[in-house]
Amino acid sequence: MSVPPVQCVYVTEDCVREWRTGNPSFKVSQPVPMLRFLYELSWTMVRGELPFPKCKVALDSVEFLDKVSAEKVASNFADIVSQMAQDLTLSGEFRSRLIKLARWLVESELVPVRLLQERCEEEFLGEAEFIKIKAQELKGKEVRVNTRLLYQQTKFNLLREESEGYAKLVTLLCRDSEAPTQKGSASTIGIIKSLIGHFDLDPNRVFDIVLECFELQPDNDVFIELIPIFPKSHASQILGFKFQYYQRMEVSNPVPYGLYRLAALLVKQDFIDLDCIYAHLLPKDEEAFEHYSTFSSKRFDEANKIGKINLAATGKDLMDEEKTGDVTIDLFAAIAMETDAIDERKSELHTSQTLGLLTGFLSVDDWYHAHVLFERLSPLNPVEHIQICDSLFRLIEKSISSPYDVIRQAHLQNPGSSAGGSTDAMNVDNPSGHGSFIDLPKELFQMLACTGPFLYRDTMLLQKVCRVLRGYYLSALDLVSHGDGALNPQFHVIGNPHLHLKEARLRVEDALGACLLPSLQLVPANPAVGQEIWELMSLLPYEARYHLYGEWEKDDDRYPMLLAARQTAKLDTRRILKRLAKENLKQLGRMVAKLAHANPMTVLRTIVHQIEAYRDMITPVVDAFKYLTQLEYDILEYVVIERLALGGRDKLKDDGLNLSDWLQSLASFWGHLKQL
Repeated sequence: MSVPPVQCVYVTEDCVREWRTGNPSFKVSQPVPMLRFLYELSWTMVRGELPFPKCKVALDSVEFLDKVSAEKVASNFADIVSQMAQDLTLSGEFRSRLIKLARWLVESELVPVRLLQERCEEEFLGEAEFIKIKAQELKGKEVRVNTRLLYQQTKFNLLREESEGYAKLVTLLCRDSEAPTQKGSASTIGIIKSLIGHFDLDPNRVFDIVLECFELQPDNDVFIELIPIFPKSHASQILGFKFQYYQRMEVSNPVPYGLYRLAALLVKQDFIDLDCIYAHLLPKDEEAFEHYSTFSSKRFDEANKIGKINLAATGKDLMDEEKTGDVTIDLFAAIAMETDAIDERKSELHTSQTLGLLTGFLSVDDWYHAHVLFERLSPLNPVEHIQICDSLFRLIEKSISSPYDVIRQAHLQNPGSSAGGSTDAMNVDNPSGHGSFIDLPKELFQMLACTGPFLYRDTMLLQKVCRVLRGYYLSALDLVSHGDGALNPQFHVIGNPHLHLKEARLRVEDALGACLLPSLQLVPANPAVGQEIWELMSLLPYEARYHLYGEWEKDDDRYPMLLAARQTAKLDTRRILKRLAKENLKQLGRMVAKLAHANPMTVLRTIVHQIEAYRDMITPVVDAFKYLTQLEYDILEYVVIERLALGGRDKLKDDGLNLSDWLQSLASFWGHLKQL
């Protein structure tokens, strides 16, 4: 078998003839590329056309295009020989000559034997006697070395195997550092790296210990500097293993709060991704949603049973219910049901790691990721838990503290102004007549939307929010009235003031509809809260107010406690109206007012329905309405207009001449009310 043909471009027959004669004055006329020339020269020697010693003559007679060095020539020769040795078509004669060429290159010191040992196959090295063991033994040894380097784990990650190194590490991390500086942090990082190298510590185990120490010292800022020296991809896995440990059946302890806070801090610092750590948490969303749906359905059933007539009741029971002296109202029925539900769900906060992570985000003031979890876990109604609700209240308080101080200071400097103040009450800081501009971040309105009706738990914060929103809306109105807010640096607003006013109005309406008005239904008869809400709502046009009233009770389908509050208010209102007369007007009238303070929409709508059916109730009801607030009168106007605009009812009797009884009663009621 012959050697495969090789087209020689630079090693021509004339050149070979001159090299064989050993003419020292012969030079190749043009520079040649090194790799191609050496390749053609090697094949010429393997074919036997040029003796091996003449190789040096050939190298001396050419000039290379590339930069020439002995190391580069040796490397190219080694690559060429290794590639030619892998050619299985070479016959025994040519392969024997190739082996001799390799030996000559090593003996003439053109190619170090080390390069050939690195790049040639074991069989060729054995044939050329470049190795002292057999090719099969070398191949087996190579497999064993690769297995040990790549697949065998070195067990140095246990504390008991290198206790001294880990002891020094823990001592370093737990020492007190009252005032950490950048120099001190750099020194700590250097010492940790030295401990890892000197004691051969596993970096992942070191990272785990750093996280544990950070969990115990959450206020130590040194750890924020330490964590970036470790790979980001390992952090979520290590934290995931920590959470998975508490998911075992044999582990009864709940996840420590510090671990949630640690995970939240790492996500807040963008060191790990929320979804990466969320995948390790239990229970899964679908399972938790299904469990809560069953629990919520039971609570809705209990709320719907309020006020239902028991057809199995005996006559004596019905007579007992109708006793005149037993007129009572229960303003805390919905709250009592909510308290029982919270007690029943208390264990959920200890077992649900997703809710625990939410508390962690709230504790580190990371509203961005907390809002993501609030939206993701909205079917669970997480704000129902006291701990989550209190943390959310703390963020709301922090968000409104600065603008509330401005409003409070303006009110103190104008003691003659009303409780809600006016635009003049905010002009004290600017003698030119422009008020102190108040702007609120969009995060505050997101917090209020997530809080929903649970703001009733803190009536003081509820009133603060009303005052801040009023000041915010008044600032937007003042900005439009002056017309130069975009040019006045005091307002810090860039853009169209009218667009800012439109945005402010939408935000205020959303806050009223999603949070403030539903919260009012659960505050037990506190007219001051209703007055604060009215101070805010009075700034809106009647179209916006009526729209909010119309959407008010739609949240009852989401929150069982709101449904319970409405059902209880409706039942108590009907019970009082049965007994309302001139003799007990003062006592029962105040009871009606208390019910209206807590749940004005339901109470007033129930009263109007009763008045349409029973005209004799108009006079005592109108007398009882003298205890209502401005907000309740405004809601009453909406309810009357709603009843008048309601379709499906004839306004005239069958004779076509006289007004229907319901319309006459409604008109008479409104006429008596206007005389107050």
